[in-house]
Amino acid sequence: MSVTDEIQRAREPLLIVLLAAFALAASLYSIAAPPFEMSDELWHYPMVKTIADGNGLPVQDPDNPGPWKQEGSQPPLYYYIGAAATFWIDTSDMDEVRRLNPHVDNGLITEDGNNNLIVHNAAREAWPWHGTTLAVHIVRFLSVLMSTAAVYFTYRIGEEVFPDKRWLALAGAAAMAFTPMFAFISGAVNNDNLAVLLAALALWIMLRIVREANEDRPTLRWSVALGITLGLGALTKTSTLSLFGLAGLTMAYAAWRQRRWQTFFIEGPLIIALAAAIAGWWYLRNLRLYGDPLGLNAFIAVLGQRAHPASLRQLWGERIGFMQSYWGLFGGVNVPMPYWTYDVLNGLAVISVIGVGVFLILKARREGFSLTEWMPSLLTLLLIPAVVVPLTMSWARITWSSQGRLVFTAISAISLWFMAGLGGWLPERWGKLITGSVAAFMGTLTFLAPFLWIAPAYRPPEPIDNPPAEQVYDFTPPEAEQPAMRLLDYSLETGETQPGGTVRLTLYWESLAPMTRNWSTFIHLEDSAGLLAGQRDTYPGLGLIATSDLEPGTRWADTYVVPVRESAYAPERLSVRVGLYDFETWERMTLPDGTNAVTLGEVALLPRPSDENVPNPVAFNFGNEMELIGYRLDRRAARPGETLTLTLYWRGLRPMETNYTISAQVLGPETRIYGQEDSWPLDGALPTAAWTPGEIIEDEYRLTLSPDTPPGVYDIQIVVYAVDEEGAINRLQRVTEDGRLVDDFVLLTTIRVTE
Repeated sequence: MSVTDEIQRAREPLLIVLLAAFALAASLYSIAAPPFEMSDELWHYPMVKTIADGNGLPVQDPDNPGPWKQEGSQPPLYYYIGAAATFWIDTSDMDEVRRLNPHVDNGLITEDGNNNLIVHNAAREAWPWHGTTLAVHIVRFLSVLMSTAAVYFTYRIGEEVFPDKRWLALAGAAAMAFTPMFAFISGAVNNDNLAVLLAALALWIMLRIVREANEDRPTLRWSVALGITLGLGALTKTSTLSLFGLAGLTMAYAAWRQRRWQTFFIEGPLIIALAAAIAGWWYLRNLRLYGDPLGLNAFIAVLGQRAHPASLRQLWGERIGFMQSYWGLFGGVNVPMPYWTYDVLNGLAVISVIGVGVFLILKARREGFSLTEWMPSLLTLLLIPAVVVPLTMSWARITWSSQGRLVFTAISAISLWFMAGLGGWLPERWGKLITGSVAAFMGTLTFLAPFLWIAPAYRPPEPIDNPPAEQVYDFTPPEAEQPAMRLLDYSLETGETQPGGTVRLTLYWESLAPMTRNWSTFIHLEDSAGLLAGQRDTYPGLGLIATSDLEPGTRWADTYVVPVRESAYAPERLSVRVGLYDFETWERMTLPDGTNAVTLGEVALLPRPSDENVPNPVAFNFGNEMELIGYRLDRRAARPGETLTLTLYWRGLRPMETNYTISAQVLGPETRIYGQEDSWPLDGALPTAAWTPGEIIEDEYRLTLSPDTPPGVYDIQIVVYAVDEEGAINRLQRVTEDGRLVDDFVLLTTIRVTE
């Protein structure tokens, strides 16, 4: 037996260990995360169920999107497989298990939680699983199997790309397996798992075609396999369509290498024909239903889109969240790992990119530029931009979907080259040591995450036996005669704050009677005008408790972190008011005195420090051209037909060539404007093109309320825009402190309109 065979035999047990470790890790994620708490599982599973119930594929209706929402536009193969595995299960309890949390901080990382997408009931989700919970876990298990196979094919890809450094194949497969976010998604009901498997399989088949061509052997059987795989991929997720270009390049290379152009002109069309036979019906269906073969217009109509397509600069500004969601940002993209872990992983990524450059230079010096030697490397390297560029240049520009996990179709190639960049260019001993250490670090994170960060995020508050009960407030539902909830006591932990700050409050609750409705807690920070400077609404338990599940006598404590508006009017005294309401009907529980909220104390709202000595200091950057640094209102309440005076304080950030118009608006429900003044600064006396950078401009606007303005609370909105030669209005977008482009308006503060 040759030395190579001995090395290969020694390596296979390590591969088996890696696959077993990954399957275990992904299974731990699938168990640690409660049903519907994995990325988009809330929408993916209803697609499985509707097919399993024999209802066929949904037709997308933006006005009535159904429980699958935008996922109804996804190719259906994964859902068919899930349905075939679960059709025998009675899942009529889905609505009881899948109870949406209306206050979830989806995609937001907050101090006090409210991470859960649904409100859980331990009895419905407990082992032994049954109904919808059982179906979800079965499909999750299928996902684990799919991703385990994807890790295996990543190893096989690595053998083709690094034939003289096969230890890199194992290292790259380990990097993929121990990317915490990949393990998390692998334990979810999510079509990414089948897409990743088919993408890895397709890439491996392409590399086999390259090898067969190099050895002058027939490629027909591999071409048939590639056509079938690409068709299955196209029937799973549209991101796999990027593989067709690589397939064309592969067949062109095979034809060139064998000097047999029939390979390209016969086997190439055969690949397309097989793929079209498998997946073509889906794209024809989309064309017939939506006028778009990809169905993206229907997807976007349901999902929603950015107000303006994101520029490359804006996408670059979103890189932090993108990388977090590549490495590991769990739940509804709101359960993070410790921030130092991202710093370490991102640092390794930067080193790897540099290392890949070194690796390729050394490869060129050693092997020259023979296409025969370079083709496997080129295919895997080209897969990365083939997937990433279309997603970032088209999809993420249009929708709020700048998430790293969306490029997992290319994770096989990314992981292999990640490890090659870290150790492939070093002497083998050092390369193995470094890549092994990185794999061990990533594996540790992967195995710790379910226990340290995911499971605790969904653990309801512990019952308390002897809470303080010095100030008791009883709340009674409208339909009941006796109180159902009791506020036993509270602790207001914040004495003063400022705009953009927080107020911390702990409430001690007790359930007094069974409830048929799920009541929400509200905490309002009301100023002297009765206007809200801050608000926090949540189900009890910071989203984790449904009051309809509570047994009488249950006691617990909730600690809320209430954000104060960035532009809240100051100085003020904020009253902290607490109550309970039904999110569906907006009815409130009442106290014995007939009121529907209790005032627990006051917090001093102090203005932000300001070197410019302007009232209500703020920092709203419009397009890196001008910054709103403060404002003042002559009053905060008015009647219809009356006029408010708003003074804005501006600072130019750089010399401007454009004369921008500033629009101050009184904005009501459904964005209707009830008062407005548009003007160049100082009524045109000081246009923005004449500003000196750094100079403070005091600019006054008179807002006359429309006579038909209904009583209520209204926003003061500020817009900065210019009209081009064709009459189009171009608004300046706001720039955040970290360089991201966001909305093209500012909701400055609120006013009250009285009768």
